[in-house]
Amino acid sequence: MTGLRLTWVQPEDLLGHELRQAEEDGRDARDVRSRWLRAGGPLAPPRAGASPTPAPPHLRALAHELLDELALLPSPLTEYEPTPLALITAACPAWPAPPATRPSPGADALHAAWLGRAVGCLLGKPVEKLPLDGIRALARATGNWPLTTWFTAKGLPPELAAAHPWNRRSAATSLAENIDGMPEDDDLNYPLLNLLLLQRHGKAFTTAELAQLWLDELPAGRTFTAERIAYRNLLSGVEPPLTAARRNPFREWIGAAIRADIHGWTHPGDPAAAAAQAHRDACLTHTANGVYGAMFIAAALAAAAGGTAGVHDALAAGLTVVPPRSRLSRAVRFGIDTARAEPDFDTVVDHLHAALGHYHWVHAVPNAALLAAALTHADGDFSGSICRAVSGGWDTDSNGATAGSLAGLLAGRPDAIPGRWTAPLKNRLATSVAGFYGIGFDTLAHLTHQEVLLP
Repeated sequence: MTGLRLTWVQPEDLLGHELRQAEEDGRDARDVRSRWLRAGGPLAPPRAGASPTPAPPHLRALAHELLDELALLPSPLTEYEPTPLALITAACPAWPAPPATRPSPGADALHAAWLGRAVGCLLGKPVEKLPLDGIRALARATGNWPLTTWFTAKGLPPELAAAHPWNRRSAATSLAENIDGMPEDDDLNYPLLNLLLLQRHGKAFTTAELAQLWLDELPAGRTFTAERIAYRNLLSGVEPPLTAARRNPFREWIGAAIRADIHGWTHPGDPAAAAAQAHRDACLTHTANGVYGAMFIAAALAAAAGGTAGVHDALAAGLTVVPPRSRLSRAVRFGIDTARAEPDFDTVVDHLHAALGHYHWVHAVPNAALLAAALTHADGDFSGSICRAVSGGWDTDSNGATAGSLAGLLAGRPDAIPGRWTAPLKNRLATSVAGFYGIGFDTLAHLTHQEVLLP
């Protein structure tokens, strides 16, 4: 009998990730690191969710002890990277004012945004977890570089396929030759859950109500990284916002950012309200830069949903809700500036990886920089936006999804997105979120538009 090796929760792996997190936020963890390595403890797996073999009992016990020790170490960045909303707004000198009038995007724009999110996610699914050189090699070998369409295994040399295997979970449903509707993905599950959240509790929902919704409607096995830790914390009796902090080394990763779309879509022209709503969501699972990633995306989408902002204005609006001295703000500005300065996007990506490649591939900071660079470089073009976002590596399906969401919203209607992207989706979404399996993107747009119209 083979034992269960659950990802993203093993204490010995959490300790390795927390040591990395400590290096990033400036805590002095040298003593803890030395004690862990002397005891035979492993560092974090570089890409996978769990190390290959479980640690012996004494190492697991030590991991728990050291995780709690690391939590007590002060970070010098806390002053510049607060998590409470009041401190975030105080740190943002250009925090946006509410709009004088309340615009409303039509259902067509929301339809395009939903489609764009799905298309971008699906484009990135087969190469998720692959390193940048692997993504480039696979696409070049099939005549698809610079990336312009779906990945394919047709014509791929066997030795290259063996060296850079497609994502195991996604290859059967996300290559050009086998796409048949939109398969399930957490990048779509969370917008569905947040649509449910608004339907049940309205825009004034609390973080506790979101937590209860997850326990009621989100299968635990469909959670990953910070969401899985927070879910486990909830089941252990830990209440928000401590769910985000307790033994959660993934609290600054990208998970909250992939939940932000509904908050932006439903606050057209009001980036501040969208960011505040995203903050209540993000605080269940994330802190600091992990929260900022969600607020940045929600505010950018809200600006775009207002109907007057283009992609560059939307990104600028997103930055107004992020503390300017935070790592995420600096990274996003670096991504935008690099994209403006370099005509070749491969060069842009190389600069980003050189500057930010020390972060984990799921961390919010490098992924926000890449997202902003891709959207800036594509200048609002839908295909260019999703292809650049995915071709840059790191969290390919999440970045593709968010780029597609914003570019689709700006496109304004479904038929403005090329049919080669939308036709394979067959207006059908698979999901384990109850009541939504097989739903059409047109229906999702209608349901979302109903929430836009509510106060």
